[in-house]
Amino acid sequence: MAVFFSLTAPIGISLGIAISSTYDDTASAALIIQGIFNAASAGILVYMSLVDLLAADFKNPRMQSNGRLQLGAHLALLLGAGLMSLLARWA
Repeated sequence: MAVFFSLTAPIGISLGIAISSTYDDTASAALIIQGIFNAASAGILVYMSLVDLLAADFKNPRMQSNGRLQLGAHLALLLGAGLMSLLARWA
């Protein structure tokens, strides 16, 4: 993986430098591509948080055996999601 990153990072940097002189950030194609990349990044973030992080926490034997702990964890999850939604609406 380190070799792959070492080979592809300079290629990406060179490509970005080459494109930066002709890039128009108000063009419709640029906005569509930016939206696609933002949506993919958000999808990866949501997947990683829900599947990899939360699933491991909620499948913990300590969590499974304690109903109050489960209730508290679910309430904290909903409160956090609600506060982040409020923050997103405000920002």
